[in-house]
Amino acid sequence: MAASSTSRKVRLSIAVGAAFVGGVVFASGLDLTRYGWAQGGSSASPTLLTPASSAVPEGTGSIADVADRVTPAVVSIRATRAVQQRARPRSVPPGMEEFLEQFERQQPREQSGDGSGFIMTTDGYILTNNHVVEGATVLEVRMADRRSYRAKIIGTDPTTDIAVIKIDGSNFPTIPIGDDEATRIGEWVVAVGNPLGLDFTVTAGIISSKNRGSEVRLPNAGGLSINDFLQTDAAINPGNSGGPLINLRGEVIGVNSAIASQTGFYSGYGFAIPITLAKEVMDDLIRDGKVRLPVIGIQVSEVQPEDAGLAGLPSITGVKVQTITPGGPAEKAGLESGDIVLTVAGKEIDRVSALQRTVRSNDVGATIPVEVARFGKRRTFDVTLAASADLPQLAANGGPTIQPSRPTPPEPASMPATKLGITVEAVPPAVAARLNLPTKGGLKITDVETEGAAFGKLIAERDYIIEITYPGTRRPVTTVAELREVVDALKPGDYVAMQIASIGPGNSIVTQSITLQVPRN
Repeated sequence: MAASSTSRKVRLSIAVGAAFVGGVVFASGLDLTRYGWAQGGSSASPTLLTPASSAVPEGTGSIADVADRVTPAVVSIRATRAVQQRARPRSVPPGMEEFLEQFERQQPREQSGDGSGFIMTTDGYILTNNHVVEGATVLEVRMADRRSYRAKIIGTDPTTDIAVIKIDGSNFPTIPIGDDEATRIGEWVVAVGNPLGLDFTVTAGIISSKNRGSEVRLPNAGGLSINDFLQTDAAINPGNSGGPLINLRGEVIGVNSAIASQTGFYSGYGFAIPITLAKEVMDDLIRDGKVRLPVIGIQVSEVQPEDAGLAGLPSITGVKVQTITPGGPAEKAGLESGDIVLTVAGKEIDRVSALQRTVRSNDVGATIPVEVARFGKRRTFDVTLAASADLPQLAANGGPTIQPSRPTPPEPASMPATKLGITVEAVPPAVAARLNLPTKGGLKITDVETEGAAFGKLIAERDYIIEITYPGTRRPVTTVAELREVVDALKPGDYVAMQIASIGPGNSIVTQSITLQVPRN
């Protein structure tokens, strides 16, 4: 017993130390996550409780009613995983064989951790997070009335961090589904879950923000991850992951997933996956056991003031197309990098997460209208959605690798910083090929003025101008004279748009569309 308690304390100490790297972390209680900070299982040490404020919000009775109504449908999930044993070294020094055998026998063969979930159907389908159940060999589900069940995984989706599991039975209590899109910032909400081993804990707070996107970087976020979170100040801690976020009508509006913390524990802000998105994923998983993710075939970013100005938009809205997937739906339909997407399937797009969710709400193979602003003109394209797995890969670094030391190219002609605040030099075709640039030449950015239009947008010795997309027609730029001709014609307040190739990690090439405005003074 003492050894078990000591082991738990060691894990907790390691967890707290690792968590100080900060950032957004999963609100699970899984001690097998690669971060190691989440407390799993029960602890022999007493939990220190901080007295709550004596101030109570209006509608406290309603919060109590909501808690009574929804807690029976909330479950505690214990996920057990096999521990991968380290391979014994091929050569073992004489006399070490017995020691290694004893050490291997002492290593745990499996570990477990805790999370939350909630029952969505009377026949036992449960919604939770992917990271709660990922890799589990055994799932034990416990209800508030102490009934316990073995659950099986129906399906998981890492791109939304949603999973569906099922227990056998009937007439289970459920929680009605609300409308997260109609939820207003400032509304009271209730979180129910199993934080820090404290089963079926209820906390209350407000919706402090909506549509949190790229600023919430989940630890396992990939290129296709959909980030569109509800933000709440209801206390969420490790073990809350997968539990419901409830409005005062007793309706679930989100799936608690992550916390913003420097310590790995509650610091004031938690994030929940909107229930409308989670429900769509759940339906796919129940029907097909997997998710077919519809995509347009573009990489996008938020719109900057210069982009909105060049597009002639009255406000900074929409999302900017940075890269078009070769052979993908967007390219076939006629979209181009630099386009500002305004509406998709008739719905206004004001941020990246709105584009992701709108596309996700349609089926693979559906044809939807996409309205864009292209340098002051509005155009609409009919785009047929493809499955993400069917898209060809972006050509990132298919050519020769850049060698650590390479011959110095001949001294090219250069253009000093002018209206744009950049210094450039021409890149000979042979060097462009060695760099794996997508064009036969280009202009290397050699310096960026701190007070110029390009500061904060372009980086010297990393970025290359490969196309001029505005003013005039889109065309490659390979000589300093071609850029000088464009820049000389610009007046204060005018815009210029360029396609930039940036050398990234591992000598990969990433392209993006950049808009610069000539300073007015």
